[in-house]
Amino acid sequence: MNTGGLSKSVWTDADFTEMGWHDATVHGLSVQPTGEVLPRLLLDLDYLVQWVHPVPPETYFSFWVAPATLVFDGVWDMTGDLDFTGSTPDLKVDGVHRLPSDDGREDYPLWHIEGRAFDLKFRAAGYRQYFRRTPALVAGQTLPYAVRGGCAFTEVGFN
Repeated sequence: MNTGGLSKSVWTDADFTEMGWHDATVHGLSVQPTGEVLPRLLLDLDYLVQWVHPVPPETYFSFWVAPATLVFDGVWDMTGDLDFTGSTPDLKVDGVHRLPSDDGREDYPLWHIEGRAFDLKFRAAGYRQYFRRTPALVAGQTLPYAVRGGCAFTEVGFN
């Protein structure tokens, strides 16, 4: 099985320095109550596992892309902005940042997900990202809907 360089199917905030979300496509976002005090934030993404340099005569990059569910637990103090000025929202992540706490609450750092057409800031204990399928080598940065299995918030990594 070719995993496009992906070494495991579930990653956590302990892997933060090894991960990068630039140009990941957001297909869905859910704020999910937990029955506890603090909810969870879930994002359905096309995560770019690896950029593949073109080999002449090709001139464009190709990409190993996998559908993934990014889950933040214990979310609070969330603020954000969505801008759907066009007919089709193009939610692409520019970056995910873990910022130092300004109040001494190191157990709940400030997270900032910035992107094209959206911006989210919130506090959360950490995250898990589940790669739901092995990556596929595609010409673009977004998987076809049928290949990715539609929009989902499944919290199970591939085997």
